[in-house]
Order: sequence, then structure tokens, then C-alpha cells
Amino acid sequence: MMGERQVAQEALFYEFSLERHVPADHWVRAIDRFVDLSDIRAHLRPFYSEMGRPSIDPELMIRMLLVGYCFGIRSERRLCEEVHLNLAYRWFCRLGLEGAVPDHSTFSKNRHGRFRESDLLRELFETTVRRCIAEGLVGGEGFAVDASLIKADANKQRSAAASEVVDWDDLARTRRSVREYLDTLDEAAWGAASEAKPKFVSRSDPAAQWTGALKGHAFFAYATNYLIDLDHAVIVDVAASRAIRQAEVGSARTMLDRTQERFGLWPARLAADSAYGSAENLAWLVHERGIEPHIPVFDKSQRSDGTFSRPDFAYDHARDFYTCPGGKELHQYRRRFGISREGVDPEGFMRYRASKLDCDACSLKPQCSPNTPARKILRSIHEGARDMARDIAQTDAYVTSRRERKKVEMLFAHLKRILKLDRLRLRGPNGARDEFHLAAAAQNLRKLAKLLPNGPQFRPA
Repeated sequence: MMGERQVAQEALFYEFSLERHVPADHWVRAIDRFVDLSDIRAHLRPFYSEMGRPSIDPELMIRMLLVGYCFGIRSERRLCEEVHLNLAYRWFCRLGLEGAVPDHSTFSKNRHGRFRESDLLRELFETTVRRCIAEGLVGGEGFAVDASLIKADANKQRSAAASEVVDWDDLARTRRSVREYLDTLDEAAWGAASEAKPKFVSRSDPAAQWTGALKGHAFFAYATNYLIDLDHAVIVDVAASRAIRQAEVGSARTMLDRTQERFGLWPARLAADSAYGSAENLAWLVHERGIEPHIPVFDKSQRSDGTFSRPDFAYDHARDFYTCPGGKELHQYRRRFGISREGVDPEGFMRYRASKLDCDACSLKPQCSPNTPARKILRSIHEGARDMARDIAQTDAYVTSRRERKKVEMLFAHLKRILKLDRLRLRGPNGARDEFHLAAAAQNLRKLAKLLPNGPQFRPA
């Protein structure tokens, strides 16, 4: 028998509990156990006036932002709609049924104001790292570092060619992203990373780098840099930089130093790809920081014309000379000088030369130096660190590190596919930092919820 038509009836009183309507296995419950915002008011207090109307609760805004980044809700306007309609999100944000959801414009006002001035989002990320350490998820022995390109909110149609003169000071009067660009010209991760000028510069976001690194159509991008612990792939530091190798290497150094300063973590080994295998960076890791570089050596000495390459020449560390395949010696100098010479060029290389008499009489000369009178070998002043990296590359520990290093690439895949951060919404270096800090905090919280499923912790209704 067909049931009767349901007619909505208004009741005088309702009994409704958000606690009972949020499933026990919902992600918000798992994440909520690890969100600690108890210090947020003390952290922000100096940035609020003692007079005027009460502001919107900063904890509410931070919880809403965490919902957005944990569940891939990229638009703040849509985020406000989702929190308004979704009971689980209301529960996480401590909003009752009658609680008002802030307007989306509130996030922009606070982000560009007190959130950024107090570096609150950085503090939020570091809070998740401390929780991971407290839960025993960070071993601290092995780290991995890498960078990934994230498209900027900029396009070529509103860009200027490198040869075009642009009055940046005039644009800075009306554009926050341009002011931030001018403020970071001397920073190692931004303007000072390289003197090379990109082909195009965005007028709306000049700090974004024009790059074709993905072998497809070129685009404007920032680089998000992750330093992770290899035990459980916890992100221990994150940094934004220009999308070029020099800036990424500089960010890796900054993150290693900052991780030691903030958390007392100092790895015994660091895994990375060949972009971090320059002689200078390997020497910094080995000699200045005492870290084993599980990194492929960045080496362009291999020849493709069939002649002998540098690895075919054996170096004698004790006597400081090379021996060629024909058994002859290559020295820096073949006579004594009254004034000692360092023998190092401005690029940091030493030159070892064979004797012309030896080369003229050698049957291997067509395979060694067919176009020069004598063979010459360049050796970096940091070659000792490069040799150490080559020796490590022959060990089983290196094979393990190379396999574990893929964890950071998986985090980038998760960032772009699950959290949907494949394109930035905010402009300027500070906007990139804000987005990367929130995304890394969200990934750490999801990691905690996944690895520590201790059951839901119910709060009183």
C-alpha cells in the first residue's frame, strides 16, 4: 500500500545533536584529535586592538582553512558554502546549527593583515610537526628533499618580455604582489638566486618564474620545497621559492638549518636527486654540516665523442696528480715557483695538464686529445665531497635511500591530485608561502590521522 504524502510540520522545539550526526569514521573526527589551536589567541593578541567591536574568532577561520586544504576545497567562497551546509564541517569548526559562517572576504582581510604579520600559518605548520615528533613519527636519521612546480595565478597575455622596460615602482603602488616582489630581490630563494633573466615576466605576479621545465608548454610557476623524514614521510619543513634549481638548492639549505634550530633535528643522511648534486652543495653538506649525501653527483664531464672522459683518469690523493690511460702523469705545475700559487680559477676548478712530449709520443692520443696539443683535466676544489658521494652511491644504503626518496614525490602527487593544489590562488611570494604552509599542515594532519587510528574522541554535545 502506498504511504501517505509527507507534509512538513513545524515543531515548537527540536532536539538535535551535531555529535550524534557526525559518523564515527569521518575524516574530520580523525583529524580533529590532532588539531591543537590552544595558543592561537596568545600568538595573535599583539595584533588585535584593545578597542572596537569583537572580531571573528581566529580559531574558527583557521579551522575553516584546514577544512578547505584537507578536503581540496580551493575556493574560499565555496568553502563558506560547504561549512554552512555540511554538518561534519560545522562540528569540526565548533559551529552549532545557529552559528554564523564568516563571509569569504574575511579570510583575505586577515591573511593580508594579522595572519601574515604574525606568521601564524608558519606557526600552524610547525605545530603539526611538533605533534608528529611527539607521536614518534619522526626518526630524524634520514631526510629527503625535493621541489615541485605549482602553476602561478598569472598568464603570458599580461606579461612583459625580458627586454621590455617596466616601471615596477609605479605598479607597486596598486599591486601587493609587485611590492612583495621588490621586497624579495635580495633574498637567496628569490631575486638573488640567479642573475639570469627569464624570457617573460608577469606584470600581475613578477616573482613567478617563466619555466618550461615540464617539457610542455611554458608557464609561470612557483616551487614548493619539501624536507621530509624518511621514516613515515612527515613533512618537517616547507618553503616557497622561484622555480629554478639554484633557488631550490638554497631553500634546501635553509630548511635543514631551520629544522635543527626549531626542532633539534639533524639528519645523518640526506637523499635528493641530481639537481642537488652540485659540487658546492655536496661540499656544504659534507664539510659544513656533516651529512652523508645520498645524492647523484651532478657531473657533465662524460664525453660523447668517443674520447676518454675524466673518470678514465685515476687520481692519486697522496701525491696530487692524475694518471692517464697511457700511464703518464698530469700535474698542475711541472716546476717550482718563487711565489706559491693556489691554481684555482674563479669558478673553483684546478687544471691538471699532461706533458706535450708525452702526448705527442702516445699511441692513444687520437682517443684522448685529438684536437689539442696535450690533455687537460679539470678538478673541482670540492672534488673530495663529490668522491664521497660517488662512494656512497655504491652502497646498499644508497639503494635504500633512492627507493625511500620517492616518498616525497608521492607527497607532491597527493598535493596536486587529492588536495587539488596544482595552481595557486594567491599571488606574490607571501601568497605562495601561505598556501604551501597550509597544504603541508593539512598533509601532516592527514598523516597523523592515518597512522594513529586510535578511535574517535567524542566531545560533549
